[in-house]
Amino acid sequence: MAKTLELIAEFRDGKGRGASRRLRRQDKVPAILYGGKREPRAIVLDHQALLHQLDNEAFYSSVLTIRVGGEQQEAILKDLQRHPAKHRILHVDLQRIMADEKIRMHVPLHFVGEADAPGIKLEHGVFSKMESDVEISCLPRDLPEYLEIDCSDMRIDDMRYLSDIKLPEGVELVELAHGEGHDLAVAAIHHPRVEAEEEEAAEAEVTEAEAEDAAKPAGEEKSGDEG
Repeated sequence: MAKTLELIAEFRDGKGRGASRRLRRQDKVPAILYGGKREPRAIVLDHQALLHQLDNEAFYSSVLTIRVGGEQQEAILKDLQRHPAKHRILHVDLQRIMADEKIRMHVPLHFVGEADAPGIKLEHGVFSKMESDVEISCLPRDLPEYLEIDCSDMRIDDMRYLSDIKLPEGVELVELAHGEGHDLAVAAIHHPRVEAEEEEAAEAEVTEAEAEDAAKPAGEEKSGDEG
């Protein structure tokens, strides 16, 4: 199960862009806490403390304890708005959770054993990740911090799919729940790009030569031998 992390917050009454700008000038972050069959509540977080938490990968896929107004509430991070140019957080959306209601979260994928895979170690292939995280559905108590996928026996041209991910009990992959055709690839080992480009160039030359031969008039290639 994912760790429980803590955020200290304060209730806020001011609304609108002006109030939000004033908070940001005070190194605060406006946020909203909603869900859990309760009314949404505007809160404010300390910017530096939030940045420190965001350095932890687990923060994005963990149950968060929000301490505000003498109470504590459990929530998950649903949205994070960042400044397009500065290292600043502009707004945070937090969703309250209930123990008996499933939640949907994106959790990171950890690829295990790729460095020792025969396709890398012996065949000198290149490892590619198609996905860095996946969306899951589960009860809060079953929320994993991350999911692992074993790549230790992969060879050149092998792929790993969503169905290859080992899921903890009580956890489902949202994409697979859509049915056939949704078992997406998440990793592959392929030939190095230079080698692949050389193969493509060679194939193109052969195709071009065949096209030229097909375009010659019948018997042209023998004309120099007659006489």
